[in-house]
Amino acid sequence: MATILKHAVPTSEVTASLDRVRETVTGVIADIRARGDEAVRACSEKFDRWSPDSFRLTDEEVEKIVASVPRQVIDDIRFVQDQVRAFARHQLDSLREFEVETLPGVRLGQRHIPVRAAGAYIPGGRYPLTASAHMTIVTAKVAGVPRVVACTPPIHGEIPAATVAAMHLAGADEIWLLGGVQAVAAMSVGTETMRPVNLIAGPGNAYVAEAKRQLFGEIGIDLFAGPTEILVLADDRADPFVCAVDLLSQAEHGPDSPAVLITTSRELAERTIAEVERLLPGMPTRDFAGPAWRDHGQVHVVDTLDELYALADEFAFEHVEVLTAEPRLALERMSQYGALFLGEGTCVSFGDKVIGTNHVLPTRGAARYTGGLWVGKYLKTVTYQEVTDIESQALLGRLCGRAARVELFEGHARSGDVRAARAAGDELPWNTP
Repeated sequence: MATILKHAVPTSEVTASLDRVRETVTGVIADIRARGDEAVRACSEKFDRWSPDSFRLTDEEVEKIVASVPRQVIDDIRFVQDQVRAFARHQLDSLREFEVETLPGVRLGQRHIPVRAAGAYIPGGRYPLTASAHMTIVTAKVAGVPRVVACTPPIHGEIPAATVAAMHLAGADEIWLLGGVQAVAAMSVGTETMRPVNLIAGPGNAYVAEAKRQLFGEIGIDLFAGPTEILVLADDRADPFVCAVDLLSQAEHGPDSPAVLITTSRELAERTIAEVERLLPGMPTRDFAGPAWRDHGQVHVVDTLDELYALADEFAFEHVEVLTAEPRLALERMSQYGALFLGEGTCVSFGDKVIGTNHVLPTRGAARYTGGLWVGKYLKTVTYQEVTDIESQALLGRLCGRAARVELFEGHARSGDVRAARAAGDELPWNTP
């Protein structure tokens, strides 16, 4: 049995907040459908206080902005993008196209075709999240997407130069200074100045995630990614200071970012809570991390590692950091998570910023049915068929006729009958003058 030392806010309060988000998003999307660019501009002015002559940056503007970024920042961006690109290429290499002959003259094949246009949403209302440019744009380009539209909001009315540089170096074909629901909706439905895309990828706040949810089906999405979640799993050997630092590292994403500790040690749990309370007042991002910990932080104490892993799978969180004596056991014991970070030497922040795996990961329980963003998300796996052998045509035609008539699909059956008639001279009793 788990003992809960710290609870999150009641579910009813979270549900009420999500209802308000849903209502706002529905209105914004409807307005952009109706008024296009005019509505986009109105939303940008309202939410970001941003209304330039054009939201899309020209090539000359991009070059000027990139030139203003310090050389060390550019070098670091290139290094991290190299890591992301290398990992995405390994993923691409793991996908195999094939053609097999299943019967004489019957060839079945599989191909991977990139979507024609992808939208990359790079959050930035609070911070310049350059890493999200690496994750969404670099991965799309490795997949072979010919047109990548990248959107990021201004920060306090200013152009986020480092983010623009990351978008450019990642290979974005269009860079727009546009954020929030208005960016997601514009990329999805199109406006007078922006052609729509086929798929949208990238993390965001609750409003961005809800916009993607509402537009899914009209366009493809990567997954529901946001707000950020962290789950730390620890035994009695873990360091409570490290636990606290890492919990707060993700809580600073926003006031609705859950940070949860599950441990087999009550002493570690209590010391971690004390460390969080000690560290929070001195954090420059305490205005976000504080409410996140207060409202969405949880601490659970369990008796055994088996209980620890079982409870962790129930959470199905985005990031799971394993600070136990044998962290790789989590690979065997767990099946519901976005990404695992094994051992004290591997923090979630590595995955967020520098290590090369993708940081766009499932949240709000979506890890029960999907993994995170990867090169395959930008690919459509399609099949093709070809039957050239006469005997196989007759065999399949007769089989199709029988199988279709069991289901009362006479039209399907007749298509099969025709193939059998052409290949082997079978009669067509239904084809009488």
